[in-house]
Order: sequence, then C-alpha cells, then structure tokens
Amino acid sequence: MAESEVIAGLDIGTDKIRVLVAEYGSRGELIVSGWGESRSDGLRKGVVVNIESAREAVQAAVEAAEHESGRTVTGLWASLGGSSVDSLNSRGVVAVSGKNREIGAADVERVLEAARAVVIPMDRDILHVLPQEYIIDDQGGVRNPKDMIGVRLEAEVHIVTASVSATKNMTKAVERADYKVRDVALGSLTAARALLSEDEKEMGVLLVDIGASSTDYILVQGGAPRITGSIPVGGAQATSDLSIVLKTPMDAAERLKRESGCCWEPLADSEEPVIIPGVGGRPPVPVLVTELCRILRPRMEEIFGLIRDQVAKYPGASRLAGGIVITGGGSLLSGVTELAGRVFEQPARLGQPKSSVKWPEICRNPNWSTAAGLILLGDAVMRKGVVNEHPENTAEDSGVFKGLVRWLGEFF
Repeated sequence: MAESEVIAGLDIGTDKIRVLVAEYGSRGELIVSGWGESRSDGLRKGVVVNIESAREAVQAAVEAAEHESGRTVTGLWASLGGSSVDSLNSRGVVAVSGKNREIGAADVERVLEAARAVVIPMDRDILHVLPQEYIIDDQGGVRNPKDMIGVRLEAEVHIVTASVSATKNMTKAVERADYKVRDVALGSLTAARALLSEDEKEMGVLLVDIGASSTDYILVQGGAPRITGSIPVGGAQATSDLSIVLKTPMDAAERLKRESGCCWEPLADSEEPVIIPGVGGRPPVPVLVTELCRILRPRMEEIFGLIRDQVAKYPGASRLAGGIVITGGGSLLSGVTELAGRVFEQPARLGQPKSSVKWPEICRNPNWSTAAGLILLGDAVMRKGVVNEHPENTAEDSGVFKGLVRWLGEFF
C-alpha cells in the first residue's frame, strides 16, 4: 500500500461519535495515528434525527482525530446498528457452469446473488450477505468451493438489512461535513472482526455490544455469523434507574455509575459509602455501593436475559464453547462479565482489539471496538484494491458489494 493512504473509521453511537485514523508505514504496516470523539448531538438511538447537529458532531470528532494524527481525512468507513438493522438467513442454488464442472469465481458470485434474491420491504437495503457454508451436490460444510468439482452449488448465507432512511440520513450528515462515505458496515460485525479470535469463532461465541440506548449482538459459530440482532435497552437505562431511585440528575447518575457502580454483589464494597450530590439546596447523601448494585443489577440482568432469549432460538446456541465476549461502553461497569457468565451460564470476558496492529492505549478501551473494526475493514478492502469511489451508490450497486463479500467471507 502507498504510504499516503489514510483509513478513517466512524462509529456513530447514541452517546458519542468516535473516529479513528490509520495510515501505512514504510513497510506497509497499519499504524493507528489519530483518534477523536464528540457528543452525539442530532442522534437518537444511533439514528440521525437532526442533520445539521449530526454534521457538526461528525466534523468535531473527525477534526480532533486529524489534529492528533496530523493527516487529512477525506473518506470514512461508517458503522450502523441498533433498531435500524435487521437480519435473516437465506439459501441460494445454481448449476455449476464451469468447464468440466469446476466451480469458479463466477459460480460463487452467482450463488451469492441467488441467495440474496429475497423479498425485503421497500424501505430497507441489503447491507451484507455473509456466507455461512457452501454445499456441493449435498456435501455440506464447504468453506471455499472454488476449484472444486460439482454439478449443483448451494450457499447458506446470513443477510443483514438496514433502514434506507437511517443509512441515507447518516450519509447525508457525513457528506455535509465534506467527507465521503467509503462504505457502511454493521457495527457488531466490525467489532467482532477486532475482538474475536479464530478459535472463538470456530467453537461458537456470542459478542454483546452494550451501547447507550441499545445493545447489539452477533453469534458466530463454525467460523460464520448465525444470528445478529439488537434490543432497545442499554447503559442509559441503567443510568436512568440510578437517577430515579436516588433522585439525582442524569449527569450525576452517569458519573456515579462509572466511578462507583457495580452489578455483581461480591465485588461491591459493603462498607464504603459514596456521596450523592444534593439538588436544589438539599445536603449530599451517603449511599453504600451495595445499594448501587441493588439498583443496577436488575437492568443489566434484563439486557442479558433478553439477548439470551433471542439467541436461544438458534439450535446451536447451547454449544458456545467460546463463551461470551462483552464490549461497548456498558461493559465498563464493574461486575458485567461475572453477571453475564451467570445469566448465560457460559464463561464471559471483556473484549479488547486483537490483531497484528499495534493499538494505542485508548483503543484498548471497549468503547473503541467498533471504530477499531472499521479500521481493519478499510484496510482489508483497500489491500484488495476495492474502494467505493461512488458513495452516492449503495453497496450492492457498486463494486464494493463484491469486495465486502470477499472480505467478509474470508474473515468468517
């Protein structure tokens, strides 16, 4: 890759907008050189509701990252998640057309096109077509069918769709800030790229990304995504619980949750009180950490319980030998992994970016997992020479759709 290439990942969340900037060193290695964040003004539940406010927020985050890196950003790889995203599984079948029935790249692309030929509402676009497995003449479990011999080729895929209005409004806000949208990817998918090991993806793992107003999840098994989804509950609801019960403003409740909150009783200091600031001239009130835990635990249990019930619909959900990986801002609450382990009855860990990239210390915070995955997405696609030069087109209308299919297929 040319040293001048710059990759920028844009993670648009309900609470914060985060941007990472990376570039290539003299030996072609990827170097993360800048980061910036801003408040998510103009957004609600991860969806743009005010174009101008969102534009200003995106611009502020990008400019902070540019200042840190000393590089100029022109295009962004963006994430999408929350209620604007939905998914389904599908299957496509084609006859092998290659000479001597040898499966070629054209056959693979045709079967993926056949699999994505499903009826979806007019207000939705296909965001990703993620291959799960290929089947050649009833022989399943094939990861890469190219160059194999067969008469009939089938593909089982996981299709992710996104709201047209959510995608276009986000793109419009970014473009008004004078940046191009290189492409849009599912946030939990990019986080999985940054956080999950090959062994975890093969054995079965559930990634849970706890955001401010929603929690996204993706179940990967046999090296492929099986379920993706979102529930409309996140860390902000836990903060609201503290605010209501303790009769304190939301900003004070959020600070209290971050600094002293806990959702697992064995980790709560039963004797150490924290001070709740008074409101309207009332004096401050001391509260035990165990009381904070009593307030926070039910909401966190609700989040994990709702996801557990959703993924239980998948037959292989009980065989997640890779356990649970927790990320997102909500994962920073003390006791989250212990509580998740109890609810799912699986081992749980906190997710941190893993790859050959030397991540700055700030990127090791779960808040930056999606942005880190976007950097890896941009790197993988650019190394294959597939870049969206027509951001006004949807991914499936441009060459990027095929590029993303190749990258995602190789990833999983």
